[in-house]
Amino acid sequence: MRWRRHRDAQPGISERDLADTWQVVSLLLDYPDDVLLGRVPVLRGVVAGLPEPQRLPLTAFLDRLEQGALGALQQEYVDTFDVTRKCSLHLTYFTHGDTRRRGVALVEFKQAYRRAGAECDADVELPDHLCVVLEFGAVQDWPTAWHLLTRHRVGIEVLRAGLAQRGSAWLPVLEALRSTLPVLDGTDQEALLRLKLDTGRTHQM
Repeated sequence: MRWRRHRDAQPGISERDLADTWQVVSLLLDYPDDVLLGRVPVLRGVVAGLPEPQRLPLTAFLDRLEQGALGALQQEYVDTFDVTRKCSLHLTYFTHGDTRRRGVALVEFKQAYRRAGAECDADVELPDHLCVVLEFGAVQDWPTAWHLLTRHRVGIEVLRAGLAQRGSAWLPVLEALRSTLPVLDGTDQEALLRLKLDTGRTHQM
């Protein structure tokens, strides 16, 4: 099975760099506010120690974050991640949409967290939210998060394509994440094309 091959693949960077990258990406893909702005100096310190494929795109976004108007960035965030279907941060949405099968997939995420000794509060955020998965992987159990991310690798590519199409400020953040994951193969590319076609038929969530 394709997901088994991806599950067995290993990250191309150290566990420390993987965890640091995922932690920073998790924070930067969250809604931008004054708290995030206050963390920029600390985030820059972490990013400075990362390998180039992760350091350069994350540094570019941090520059944008500091130099831009917060209100405009907040509006762009809502327009991008809360409105546009192909830019959803919920991984199971790409493969299941708002169907009953998605409920089963969400339970699988929760069970994976529970086996690793973590609980996800669905009242705060759904367990398939990309920021939740990355935070979990960064601070608690990266192999389980790796498994979840690589199982939904094609969905991440749909998200990347959606951000690229919009010329989104968050594209470099997603590129940093992609640099830590396995590349797609031919079968993945076919699945990606199908998902792009599906999401292209519906522009808004």
